Amino acid sequence: MKITIIHGQNHNGSSYQMGRLLVDQISGENEITEFFLPRDLNHFCLGCYRCIENDADCPWHEQKQAIVDAMEAANLLIFTTPTYCMAPSAPMKSLLDLTFTMWMAHRPRASMFLKKAVVLSTSAGSSTAGATKGISKSLFFWGVPKIYRYGASVQAMNWEGVKPKVKNKITKDTGRLAKKLSKNTPPRAGIKTRFMFAVMAAMQKANLSASPVEKQHWQAQGWLDKARPWKRA
Repeated sequence: MKITIIHGQNHNGSSYQMGRLLVDQISGENEITEFFLPRDLNHFCLGCYRCIENDADCPWHEQKQAIVDAMEAANLLIFTTPTYCMAPSAPMKSLLDLTFTMWMAHRPRASMFLKKAVVLSTSAGSSTAGATKGISKSLFFWGVPKIYRYGASVQAMNWEGVKPKVKNKITKDTGRLAKKLSKNTPPRAGIKTRFMFAVMAAMQKANLSASPVEKQHWQAQGWLDKARPWKRA
């Protein structure tokens, strides 16, 4: 299985360790590609809207495209981020901002409708829900049909300071999740994904997109007729 991991931090902290715990427990021969933010994408969206017409016109296209290509090639996407101020890290949020044209409202990638994703986060004490929900929302609008979320309050500033009892629980929880992922069964697009896709297709048909380029994208995929990305061979 091809797995792409995107870490919302440069250091190997608790969120990174949780991600590695998960991956190490997924059975089979796995090909791992990892990115660290901001090391591998150290830019914020400028709001220039050049990507609306052509993704290659983004000032940060080269770095961004390397991550997007790896995500498209993967079967499983894993996102790890510390919880900062009850939200994802700024570099992780920046990546999501820079990939907004992949949302169903714009030019979704067909490959995303065939993937599974996991969103992981740790915090020193607060809830991790704000961080995992924020990332999961973008993944849903990319079209990813199966998204797992898991967070843990580690009560420590680094992995070395996490109590053994907490580490054991995280290991067991990620082990259960890894067992599900090891089956590598194809995900199915649920009713929410299908409904949202239908709404966006109607928007494109009504010429309510941000640019004619977006409608051309949908037409080229056959999505304004009967073709659907989750039905690809």
